Amino acid sequence: MKVGLAEIAERAGVSISTVSRVLNNKPGVNERTRNSVLTALDVLGYDAPHRLTARAVGLVGLVIPELENPFFPRIAQLIEGSFAGTGYSPVLCSQTAGGVTEDDYVPILLEHGVAGIIFVSGLHAIHDGDPQRYQRLVDRGLPIVCVNGHVPDLAAGFVANDDHVGMDLAVAHLASMGHRHIGVTVGQTRYTPVIRKLDGFADAIRRHVDPQITDAALAEVTSSTSFTVEGGALAATELLERGVTAIVAGSDVMALGAIRAAQQRGLRVPDDISVVGADDSILTEFTAPPLTTVRQPAAAIARAAVRSLLDQIRGQVPTGGELLLQPELVVRGSTGRAPDLGA
Repeated sequence: MKVGLAEIAERAGVSISTVSRVLNNKPGVNERTRNSVLTALDVLGYDAPHRLTARAVGLVGLVIPELENPFFPRIAQLIEGSFAGTGYSPVLCSQTAGGVTEDDYVPILLEHGVAGIIFVSGLHAIHDGDPQRYQRLVDRGLPIVCVNGHVPDLAAGFVANDDHVGMDLAVAHLASMGHRHIGVTVGQTRYTPVIRKLDGFADAIRRHVDPQITDAALAEVTSSTSFTVEGGALAATELLERGVTAIVAGSDVMALGAIRAAQQRGLRVPDDISVVGADDSILTEFTAPPLTTVRQPAAAIARAAVRSLLDQIRGQVPTGGELLLQPELVVRGSTGRAPDLGA
């Protein structure tokens, strides 16, 4: 005997229209209600459409930029671990230059019926980018969380490292050792985290080094290239020619490039030039010298992102506010007293 929608609705304690929305994989149904309907389908022996299977087993999307930067595999692993015991498993989608993009992955994830998506340092991090790609997901009722970037007026979860505080920690550390000519190298200024780093650097220089420094003088000690070893090396070459005694890099990878460029010029780190990285990737303790860095709270970011996504899946409506988590300075061997102060 064929099971009707009314019988399924009665068993699940919901309306017929809600059952219909679940069967057609439509938005607007929280995960608890969806699971009640799916359970009723199983109990009554209803042959559910195949597309519901993935949603029933609890898949979520995890989109990251790439795997070459050690920070991204680490955050992906931490997010995966944070889902343990929750009934959800992440589908990892990593991007490569010239390969599958974030916008390519989203339809694939939707086809698999994911319960939500976490985007790490994705297109949401582009300042003044098009928010409609995310608004469309929110409009269809899909929970999303964006890590390290913010889209104003979007009802999603936002979690980020506090880049402003990170720059203050780095500059304060260098200033305490007598450095007065400090440079900064970051990636492309189209990204919100880069803008925040530069704002934080300017504020930190004025707080700890020179309250009267002009914007023009700050521009002289700022280099924007790319978040790569090569980008860090190119930026360091420019900054060293401008007489800096210390460099704050926007990532550990850039910092390694800066150290390489300094050593190729015959400079000693930290005797002649101090270098501070950012992220605290797995390689930093094994560089020569070990890298002083500003550690992103990766584990806390992962837990907060997963918690935000699960809260949305369970029916909580996000406010669109951003949770900023505090970094910490890890002092190793790549920073020392300013060379003009002696040993």
